[in-house]
Amino acid sequence: MLSLAQNVVSKVETVVSNGKQHIEGEVISLFSMSDKKITDLIYATHVHADDTFDEDSLFVIVENILTRATQSIEKLVQGSQVHLENIEDRTPAKANFNVPLCTLKSINSELCCKAPGEETAHKTTLAILNKLSNYSWEAKAVLALAAFAFEFGDFWLLAQLYQSDPLAKQLAILKRVPTLIKPSELPKRRQAILELSNLIKTTMRVIAIFDEFEKLSVYDHKDIPGLTTALEHLPVDVYWSILTITACATKVSILISDEPDRPHDLSPYAQKIHYILNQLNMQLTICRKQLEEAETYRKTKKIMRTPTEIMEIFKALIFGKNNVLPLINGSTNKAVTIEVLRRKTVLMFFSSLDITDDDITILKPTYDIITKKETNYTIVWIPIVEQWTEELKKKYEILRSKMPWYSLQLFSPIAGIKFIKEDWNFQGKPMLVVTNPQGKVENLNAFHLIRVWGLKAFPFNKEVEKTIDREYQWIGPVVNNIHPTIETWVKEEKYIFFYGGKDNDLIQSFTKKVTALVNDPFIKEAKINIELFCVGKTAKGGEDHGILGRFWSGIESLFFTKANKDVDPVALEIQKLLSYKNETAWAVLSKGSSVVTTGHGSALLKVVEGFELWKEVIKVKGFEVAFKEYYTKVTQTVRHCCRLDVPTSAGKVPTTMKCPECPRVMETYVSYKCCHVDGPHH
Repeated sequence: MLSLAQNVVSKVETVVSNGKQHIEGEVISLFSMSDKKITDLIYATHVHADDTFDEDSLFVIVENILTRATQSIEKLVQGSQVHLENIEDRTPAKANFNVPLCTLKSINSELCCKAPGEETAHKTTLAILNKLSNYSWEAKAVLALAAFAFEFGDFWLLAQLYQSDPLAKQLAILKRVPTLIKPSELPKRRQAILELSNLIKTTMRVIAIFDEFEKLSVYDHKDIPGLTTALEHLPVDVYWSILTITACATKVSILISDEPDRPHDLSPYAQKIHYILNQLNMQLTICRKQLEEAETYRKTKKIMRTPTEIMEIFKALIFGKNNVLPLINGSTNKAVTIEVLRRKTVLMFFSSLDITDDDITILKPTYDIITKKETNYTIVWIPIVEQWTEELKKKYEILRSKMPWYSLQLFSPIAGIKFIKEDWNFQGKPMLVVTNPQGKVENLNAFHLIRVWGLKAFPFNKEVEKTIDREYQWIGPVVNNIHPTIETWVKEEKYIFFYGGKDNDLIQSFTKKVTALVNDPFIKEAKINIELFCVGKTAKGGEDHGILGRFWSGIESLFFTKANKDVDPVALEIQKLLSYKNETAWAVLSKGSSVVTTGHGSALLKVVEGFELWKEVIKVKGFEVAFKEYYTKVTQTVRHCCRLDVPTSAGKVPTTMKCPECPRVMETYVSYKCCHVDGPHH
C-alpha cells in the first residue's frame, strides 16, 4: 500500500538525464542540490518516528560484520597481516535483540542489481526512505547499512570459506564470489575493491556519529546549543549516507558481473561523505566542548556555594579536570607551584590581552604594599583568551614582563570561562576578584575601587566598599593624578571648575566667562578662590587623550562602585556627570574634593553669565548656596535630554536606572561602537 509520503514523492516529477536532476523543470546536478531541496524531498517520506526500535544494538552487529568484511578485503587484496581472530567484536546492549529480518530483506531488494548512475541512486534512496517512513532518522541510516551488510558480509564470509567448505563453495558459486577473487581477475579490480572498502568504512563512521549526537540529546539542549544545529541537519546527512550505501551496493553488483569495467565512479560519493564526516566531527567536537563547559560550570557553581580552601577554588576555576600547571613569578620570572596561594587572600586579576599600561600601573601600589607588609595577600593575573595564536602568545609575554605579580601561563581557554562570564560578569575589561583563604569571594570586582581610591580601599572587601560608599568627597581621587597642581588646589579647599566637551567654541566661551568671574572685584574682595581646569585640552588647544581617558575611566569606575546599590545623592551626581561625557560641553564645580554641582556646560555658562543677578545672595548665603540656587533656576527653563552611555564590558550595569535630573526612570537603548583601534579608552 502506498503511503502518503510515496504519493507526495510521486508528484515531485524527478527525471534524470545524463547525471542531471530535473526537479520541477529545473536541471541541476545531484551533488549540487541544496540542503533545502533535499530536505523538501525527504521530509515527504517521513511520517512518524518509532522510538521503540533499538538501532544501537543493530548498529553494533552491523559494525562487527563490516569491520571483519573490510579487514578480509584488505587481507585478500593487499596481503595485509591482519589476524581476523584478533578483532574484538562489540556486544549489543540488548542480548535478546530481535533483528527486523523482513525489513532488511525488503531494503536489500531495493539495493540489489541496480543500474549505475545518480538517477537510480536517488530513486533507490527515496524508495528506501519511504519503506522506513516510521523510523527515526538515525534508524533509517542504520537499517539501510544493515541491509547492505546483510549481503556484503555474507559475500566475504563465503570468500573465506568456499575453498574449505563444500556447502560454502556451492553458495559462493551462486553469489559469483570466485568471479571477483580468482587470482587472474583480482589484480584488475584491486583498486576498485579498495575504494569500495574505504567508502563503506567512511559511511559507517558517519552513521556512528549519528548515534553520538543521539546520546547527547538526553542532556539539556541549552547546555549544548551546537546539538540543535546537528540534529536539524541530520535528515540531509542521512539522505547522503543512504545514497552512498546505494552506490556501494551497485558497485558490488558491477564488480561481480560479466561487465566489471562498466563505469560507476564512486569518487563524487566519497568526496561528499568525507565532507559530511569532517563537518560532523567538527560539530561533535563543539558539542562535547559545550557539554564539558556546562558540566564544569555546574561543578564550579557547586564548589563556589560552599568553598573551603582557595586552592580548591583556583583549581576548579582554571584547570578543571586538566593537569594543574605552575604559575610564573613576575619578580623572578621562575615557575612556581600553585601552593604559593595556599592560606592567602588571592586577588585574581582577569583581563583580555587588550589591557593598557595604565591598567597594570593601577595595581602596582597594591602589589608593593602587600609584598612589604601583607604577606598573606597575593595577586595572580589570569588572561582570558578564547583562541590562542602565536601572535597572542607574544603579546602575552610582553604584558607579563610588565607585571611583578604571579601570572597564569595556560595557552588554552580556562575551565571555568562560562562561570566567569555568566556569574562574575566578565566581559573583557580588567576585573579583580578578591577571595579569602577559604575561597569565599570578598569582592567580585575591586578593580574600579582601586582605580579611584587606591590603597585607601585596602583590603578591598565589601566592608571597606560600604564605608567608601558613604564618602561624599569623590572628585578628588579622580582628578588628583591628572595634573600636579590639582592636588594642591584640592588640599587648599579652593573652588575648582573642571570642564570639557566636544564644542570648542562653547568651551572657549566658558573659559573666557569663568576667567572674568575669577577676576571680578566682588569675588576678589570676598576672597573667594576659584581655579579652572579644562580636562583633556593642552595649553595650545589640542586634545590630551591620555588625561581625558584617565578622567572618564575614573568616573566610570566611580559609577560601577555605586551601581546595583541603593541610589544616593552622590550616585546621582556621578550618573549626571557621566551622562555629559559625549555632550558639547560639561562642567563640575567643586570645593576641594567635595562636588558643589555638575551640569551641562551651557547651563553653567548661563549661571556664570548671570553673576550680577545672584552675587548679592553670596553676602547672605555664601558662594556655594548662591551658585546652586541660581543654577536650579536656570535648569528649570533649560532642559537637556540626559543620556548615559555605559560600557557594559566594564562591569555589571543596572537593569533600570533613575534619571539623575528628574524623578523618572530612564529609557534603555542598545548601541554598538567600534573605533577600529585597540585599547579601552578609544
